[in-house]
Amino acid sequence: MAKEIERKFLIKGEAWRALAEGTMYRQGYLNSAKERTVRVRTVGDKAFLTIKGITVGATRAEYEYEIPFADCNALLDDLAEKPLIEKKRYKIKQGEFTWEIDEFFGDNQGLIVAEIELTSEDQKFDKPDWIGDEVTGDPRYFNSNLIKHPFTRW
Repeated sequence: MAKEIERKFLIKGEAWRALAEGTMYRQGYLNSAKERTVRVRTVGDKAFLTIKGITVGATRAEYEYEIPFADCNALLDDLAEKPLIEKKRYKIKQGEFTWEIDEFFGDNQGLIVAEIELTSEDQKFDKPDWIGDEVTGDPRYFNSNLIKHPFTRW
């Protein structure tokens, strides 16, 4: 079983934009129950099925598999909960870590968050100046919750 340990933060300012180019993501949930989310998404010209367990602290089980692109688009169009998550992801290397910044569109327009993956929940890391408040424990920022309660309606 794979474990995912990640922390999530809001972004301050625009300085991060000069550090990376983004890739478009289109994703939807076949099951958004917090105990087991099942997600399909396109990342550029690739597609993936991801199954995640419940988050405890900043850790959860995660399984991810590449799937045919056409199958993913059919699942997104026909079976995924709506609205879909549309975002551009930027990856910024800072020291030994890579920050992933998600800029959301559609029903979540205006939301920008950064995530960092760690090897343990207490692992130390330096925060760049453009990292703001931590929202790791706030379920409103989970992608699976953004389909039920989009950012534009907060």
